[in-house]
Amino acid sequence: MVSAAVKAPIRVFVADDQLLIRQGIRTLLEMDPDIAVVGEAADGAEAIAMLPSASVDVLLLDIRMPGKDGLEVLRALAAAAKLPPTLILTTFDDSDVVLDGIRAGARGFMLKDVSYQQLIAAIRAVAGGATVFQPAVTERLLRAGTRARTDAEAPREPLTEREAEVVRLMAGGYSNKEIAHALGTAEGTIKNHVSSILAKFGVRDRTRAVLKALEAGLLHCPDVASQTPGPPAA
Repeated sequence: MVSAAVKAPIRVFVADDQLLIRQGIRTLLEMDPDIAVVGEAADGAEAIAMLPSASVDVLLLDIRMPGKDGLEVLRALAAAAKLPPTLILTTFDDSDVVLDGIRAGARGFMLKDVSYQQLIAAIRAVAGGATVFQPAVTERLLRAGTRARTDAEAPREPLTEREAEVVRLMAGGYSNKEIAHALGTAEGTIKNHVSSILAKFGVRDRTRAVLKALEAGLLHCPDVASQTPGPPAA
């Protein structure tokens, strides 16, 4: 009799200079049997030293740390081709540097006071290749004048109404299957929409497409929240 394969846990590394924050995150994550915290760093320099030799599926990264900050961690690891899928842990006061973190290679951002369920879902999404732009932070960025950034560019061609819906759900970390379920269409159709969105923004991945949409002022958080998909159809 052949036993069923055991699913490997998602290996998470936490980089944050606040000990209580790191301990709290570890405690929360260890409640989920599918997640294992495999390392911690108390500052950016420690993260840069430890991560290249660590086997990590998702990095939870504080953007504000003494010495080398989160942006320096992202840039150093990306330059060495050692940057794991990264989720920035932020506060409202950090919104001015969040986009720089995404440009440096992060897959998304979450507030530090995020709920347990939201954090677990975000880790799973990022580990699966998705992006996670938490609506509360995204709305703050828009209100702070992101649309007026001098480097913001509109897509080469206007997005269709359905493509705009798709990119908003992409920003929430939803997979093609989940988006298809939410919009009542086939997964193949969503894949075609995503390909079109990437082409119109002139980018090669979903994270950059969502970043471009955010910079161009095309993400509107109430729309994302109102279209949150339920569980994918079996």
